[in-house]
Amino acid sequence: MKHLFTFSLAIFAFISSAHSQFTENFNDGDFTANPPWVGNTADFIVNPAFELQSNNTVANANFYLSTASTKATVAQWDLYIRLPFSTSSTNYVDVFLTANASNVFATSTTGYFVRIGGTTDEISLYRKDNGSITKIIDGLDGALGSNNTIKLRVVRNAANQFQLFRDLSGTGSTYFSEGTSTDATYLSSAFFGIGVKQSTASFFQKHFFDDIEVKNFVPDVTPPVIVSATATNATTVDVLFNEAVELPTSQQAANYSVSSGIGMPVTAVRDAINTSLVHLTFGTALPIRTNLTLTVNGVKDLAGNTLTNGSTVFSYFVAIAYDVIIDELMADPTPLVGLPDREWLELRNTSAFTINLEGWRVGKAGSPSGAMPVYLLKPDSAIIICSSSAVADLTAFGPVISVTSFPSLNNTSDDIFLQGKSGRIIHNVSYTDAWYQNELKKDGGWSLEMVDIKNPCSGMSNWRASVDPKGGTPGKINSVNGTNPDNVSPKLTRAFAVDATHITLVYNENVDSTSGAKISNYAINNGIGAPVAAVTNGPAFNTVTLTLATALQSGTIYTITATGVADCVGNAVSSSANTALVGTFGNLLPFDVVVNEILFNPKSGEEDYIEIYNRSKKVINLKNTFLANRNTAGVVSSITQLTTTDYAFFPEQFIVLTKTASSVTRNFLAPNAQFIIEMSTPSYSDDKGNVIILNEQGAIVDEISYDDKWHFALINNTEGVALERIDYNDTSLIAATQQKNWHSAASSVGFGTPTYKNSQYKINEDVQGEIKVTPEIVSPDNDGMDDFATINYTFPSPGYVSNITIFDAQGRPVRYLQRNALNGIKGYYRWDGLGENNKQLPVGLYIIYTEVFDLTGKTKKFKNTIVLARRGG
Repeated sequence: MKHLFTFSLAIFAFISSAHSQFTENFNDGDFTANPPWVGNTADFIVNPAFELQSNNTVANANFYLSTASTKATVAQWDLYIRLPFSTSSTNYVDVFLTANASNVFATSTTGYFVRIGGTTDEISLYRKDNGSITKIIDGLDGALGSNNTIKLRVVRNAANQFQLFRDLSGTGSTYFSEGTSTDATYLSSAFFGIGVKQSTASFFQKHFFDDIEVKNFVPDVTPPVIVSATATNATTVDVLFNEAVELPTSQQAANYSVSSGIGMPVTAVRDAINTSLVHLTFGTALPIRTNLTLTVNGVKDLAGNTLTNGSTVFSYFVAIAYDVIIDELMADPTPLVGLPDREWLELRNTSAFTINLEGWRVGKAGSPSGAMPVYLLKPDSAIIICSSSAVADLTAFGPVISVTSFPSLNNTSDDIFLQGKSGRIIHNVSYTDAWYQNELKKDGGWSLEMVDIKNPCSGMSNWRASVDPKGGTPGKINSVNGTNPDNVSPKLTRAFAVDATHITLVYNENVDSTSGAKISNYAINNGIGAPVAAVTNGPAFNTVTLTLATALQSGTIYTITATGVADCVGNAVSSSANTALVGTFGNLLPFDVVVNEILFNPKSGEEDYIEIYNRSKKVINLKNTFLANRNTAGVVSSITQLTTTDYAFFPEQFIVLTKTASSVTRNFLAPNAQFIIEMSTPSYSDDKGNVIILNEQGAIVDEISYDDKWHFALINNTEGVALERIDYNDTSLIAATQQKNWHSAASSVGFGTPTYKNSQYKINEDVQGEIKVTPEIVSPDNDGMDDFATINYTFPSPGYVSNITIFDAQGRPVRYLQRNALNGIKGYYRWDGLGENNKQLPVGLYIIYTEVFDLTGKTKKFKNTIVLARRGG
């Protein structure tokens, strides 16, 4: 009895010392004092971010904490809650505003509580009566999602009217009312408490609480405040207030006015769900990227307080390239240095405008993330982007946005993009682990940081491994931040003739408008000379149009040379990239352009591509060229223009057509990647279909009725293997005949040759099958001299398969170099001088034994000797 008596005295002393009001932010790193919390104390911790966090790892568990609180009437309760998961009927949180006992889950406990979650994923207020509960404010169904950051507020006035508010941004800047209800059942309290119900391990340790305040309720006598004004398009503006506004005054158009002559809106409509939000529609279009002032008068809150001369600055902002950049990324977080084991990106606003990131995405080619939520990114501020599972670990370092399908960042290299709401690519980073410029740090644990955010397009020269002791600076200025100006020259990538006296040049970056318009900076051969006029075209300023005094002649191809043309920071075009071909366009007739290569069954997550070849002597305008297929009825369908701008396709040139260029360059060697055109290609089936080229009259120029059965029969998996045209001078339209002219691309070229000559192209010379090994002595010591052997092969036709085995002088196999490798007509393999499992071999004589066969039964065997040596003793 002594222990029970002692415990009772302790509880009595604990309750007696409690104050009716209290504040708890856990900044002391403890919840056992100031104020003390009781209950399932082993099931909670205070984490490094000074948040109260659940620590229970038992399935189907209920656990709680409570602290003395006698405040029950004329009261206000505020609480921050973060639940990075989807709530359910078995996963929710109950916040007890009042309770007559410390154990909030006890049947006999009475009081009022807010449930966050439940079957309908809502936030609602309940009354607990000795084992039964009654919902007294029914919150909005489906308000909660998969990652919830909530600022909760409940007020109870002198008339015992409860009001339930929540802000799903977690900032407490804009509250949404879930409703009101009057209830006077319980007028006293002894405890404030938090109860957690969880089911499986997916929910363990994922409940976070902070900034708890219980105080006297002070009636609202403050007018509403404008939180933001956001132009959603050229004629509509959303006005967000810090609290709910009443319907009549918020919908009076005369209560709103915009500067610069825009005036009052045509309509004002309060949002049907968020009563703090009003949608304005104007009869005059808003100017782009111009700061405007919205003035509001006469709008009242729910308490009748009137806003007078409220104003805020906004703009109709249309994001352009580099307004927001990816300036830091964590691709390889392990081994850990000082940051969580999470991948993330940091975005920074480099513009002079506040940018709403709603609808923006990050991702890799063909794999964009889910859309970002509403978030106002201020100038020169940063935001961390990650998956929902990483939010809890990264919140301590700065503001965080989670997106679904966050791209997995490859450790060694990847191509990451930032896409605006309109779908425009705002920034793109194609990094490799060489960008760390540090052999130790590239192995993991350190972020990649941009040096100069004013130079976002210079690649490796403007990136470094972080030097911050934690391994990165998410949410902060980069540790390598500095000046690193652009010193790379622009390139003249291509040109086309608008007509016989006008030529447009296309550069790889913006050029200075003055140097771009200087006629003495250009010369054209074959008697044309300098132009008589030059205009740098906006808004991108990456094209220049020239006017000629002498007309271009049909059938003649000219070379234009640009000198002295500079980019925006003064780098002049270099002599190695300052020429382009140009000529007047000819009419596209049948078989002038043919389908030369087809990847119709790409690897998972990648894109199809079609390669076309100009076998004519004419310059073809791809703007007047179309790609198509046939539907199930056999009718030409899905006709798609190759490009909406003029594009010169020269004789003997290869052009690749695909939805995403990076999908091609990521999976294949594409030495002429500048000749990849991104377009919305028609759909091509993985088993068989029709690839059709049409001219502007709708006439068929070429058609290939491909079939997966055309692939080499010994290839078990044709995913990611292109079909190549053996002879582009064979122009049969009969499928059975076509099959003989197509073959799988050779394995030695990675099963595809986009932008260059096919591996299976027919060679007219009558050559014999041959295997030649060079050099005769190989020394694999990585000194740059004879580090590997090259096994060159030549065969009279495609379709041969090779098995290559390395034997030592005693005839023992030491390396199985190739097995069932599909060869082209010409190609090579390499041996690095190592045995199986990269085992170092002793010096001496070795035999390279090559066995070649095809499906017709033809076989041939080759033996080549080679000496393995080492330098330096």
